[in-house]
Amino acid sequence: MRRREFIALIGGAAAWPLAARAQQPAMPVIGLLNSQSPDGLTERLRGFRQGLKDTGYVEGENVAIEYRWAEGQYDRLQALAADLVRRQVAVIVANGPAAAFAKAATTTIPIVFLVAEDPVRLGLVASLARPAGNATGINFFVGELVAKQLGLLRELVPRALRIAVLINPKYAANLSATADAESAAHAMGLQVRIFNASHSREVNDAFTTIARDRHEALLVGPDPYFVQRRTQLVTLAARHAIPTSYNVREYAEAGGLMSYGTDVRDAYRQTGVYVGRILKGAKPADLPVVQASKFELVINLATAMMLGCSQVRCGVGNDNLAK
Repeated sequence: MRRREFIALIGGAAAWPLAARAQQPAMPVIGLLNSQSPDGLTERLRGFRQGLKDTGYVEGENVAIEYRWAEGQYDRLQALAADLVRRQVAVIVANGPAAAFAKAATTTIPIVFLVAEDPVRLGLVASLARPAGNATGINFFVGELVAKQLGLLRELVPRALRIAVLINPKYAANLSATADAESAAHAMGLQVRIFNASHSREVNDAFTTIARDRHEALLVGPDPYFVQRRTQLVTLAARHAIPTSYNVREYAEAGGLMSYGTDVRDAYRQTGVYVGRILKGAKPADLPVVQASKFELVINLATAMMLGCSQVRCGVGNDNLAK
């Protein structure tokens, strides 16, 4: 073999591994756009990763996740969504108010959402059965549960007639929740007053007024920002001795009296399953929106005892409650 031919042969052989590596598919990247912060969401993220695992994907092994956290500042979501689009992620996962920003940022990248509102009314999908477009996801009930939450609160505090409802007006789901709370309260013969709060100082002011005006119980509206501020909410409810009902278990785990609502961890698991299916080639338009079917009632017995509850009922007007 002549020297020139030998060198050419060696060069070709050296190039084979490089060519083989170039042909290997890149690890898909999921963009997770969340209006909250990772603090306190460990169980939800574990559920999401379990859903991915159920479809054959494990973070760090055959799929990567880019996390974008708005930390309760909804005005950051537009820029965070645009960043994921520039990153050209394979799928965007968006919760609550983040879903609308993800949808506005791209018409091509698949989106899997978790929303409490009607996704059709939000413009995320054409219908629940046939989403069309690039988005599908999980719809967990909020407005539909307000009457149930109010009824459970009435059972816990049977003598309560004046109920406060805390709402974040910046969260779209609370528009229907407010109307549902007023309608349900009217049917039960209760007096309801709506308090608006969208940042920490307004939350403090609302609790001061609720206690001063002697409201006998409180229903906290559904909102990712409120979940982010759950320690503040639970602490204020305890300080003013106000029996309070919430919509997700994180509040009760933090010391809140009770929660009733969708099993959000399971909703995140279902989201992971849909993401895995899309990574395997399914189109969002062909995946119907899943409506959550698992609900849970959680009562913090230590808080119930602190409020003077007997057999999981709380009295009103005793020394343990605000006057």
